[in-house]
Amino acid sequence: MNQKNYIKNRHFGIYGGRYVPEMLIPALDELELAYENLKNDSSFRNELNYLRKNYIGRESPLYYAENLTKKLNGCKIFLKLESNNHTGAHKINNCIGQVLIAKKLGKKRIIAETGAGQHGLATATVAARFGLECIIFMGEVDINRQYPNVYSMKLLGADVIPVKYGSRTLKDAVNEAFKFWVEHLNDTYYLLGSALGPYPYPIIVRDFQSIIGQEVKKQIKEYGFEKPDILVACTGGGSNAIGLFYPFIDDLSIDMYGIEAGGKGNNFGENAKRFNNKSSIGIVQGYKSYFIQNEDGQLLPTYSVSAGLDYAGIGPELAYFHDTGRIKFDSVTDEEALESLKILSRSEGIIPALESAHAVAYGIKLATKCSKDKSMIINISGRGDKDLFITARKFDKKNWINFLKEEISRD
Repeated sequence: MNQKNYIKNRHFGIYGGRYVPEMLIPALDELELAYENLKNDSSFRNELNYLRKNYIGRESPLYYAENLTKKLNGCKIFLKLESNNHTGAHKINNCIGQVLIAKKLGKKRIIAETGAGQHGLATATVAARFGLECIIFMGEVDINRQYPNVYSMKLLGADVIPVKYGSRTLKDAVNEAFKFWVEHLNDTYYLLGSALGPYPYPIIVRDFQSIIGQEVKKQIKEYGFEKPDILVACTGGGSNAIGLFYPFIDDLSIDMYGIEAGGKGNNFGENAKRFNNKSSIGIVQGYKSYFIQNEDGQLLPTYSVSAGLDYAGIGPELAYFHDTGRIKFDSVTDEEALESLKILSRSEGIIPALESAHAVAYGIKLATKCSKDKSMIINISGRGDKDLFITARKFDKKNWINFLKEEISRD
């Protein structure tokens, strides 16, 4: 799909745009111009590539999951191990690129929002690397369930601000970050974490994350395949998904699946499924897309066992590809994701993040229906360290609670 056919006037079809207060327009203009100039600048590209290789640790492996493939007796399953990146997830691909933009713009402070904490951790990491002040906004609910990442952010020197209103999750953290940015435009860079928000953020994040799919294009050939047949990724805001999918978007022979959080039920507040008859098109947080909202356009509560998928909206480019049918979207439940985490851990010795486990769960179901000569790529967007406090309570609650009690008693 040629970009100029569907990106017009800062929109992806009817989605996207920049629906923000007038005072933010100059900052977005500044960012858009800077990115257009820098993305083809050789010194910028050289510095980015150096940091990708020597700081992030790219390229990330494309691993043939031989044991899982044999277990399912279906197509060949490959795992794109973004979990091997520095900080343990795909988020740093975008953060390292955007912090270089912030440096070129002369900004002294980086702010960001985070849900699962992986984007906050990656932002705090690159801010420390470049000696910039860092503030992370995070919902109080997410702080409580993802405290290992909060601790790491603080250790890196970031100021983690709990957001205590609304649902106290990612959407509220985004609102608070935008509010702070409006009040500190001169010296502050908003490092947005997913492929959404006001234009040009969706294309900036997508371009930096597209390194995932670009590497897969080359790596799959090393296994004797000209190209993959199936791509699977979890979709919260959607940065890991669009990063895998976008380099293949023109090849209509490749099937793409974005997997949402089915949560624990089909009622409002029990899942985070944007593509069903209970969501609708709206304008929230600076962009137009699908949102879980009421008839007045107010966001409704969402839920997922994985904090990174617990978000009411989805990136505008993914919304466009949903409508055109280029990307198929489905969901898996909490229980399916948790079960797939155990299966992958015990078959391949790889513990995925709960977000990634949603993609694994769907890939497992799909693989059994596919012929053995097909290849499937599942994006393991993060590793499971950050979810220790969640998964331990699910799988080994009694011993975990006893351990925590003993740790407390030591003081």
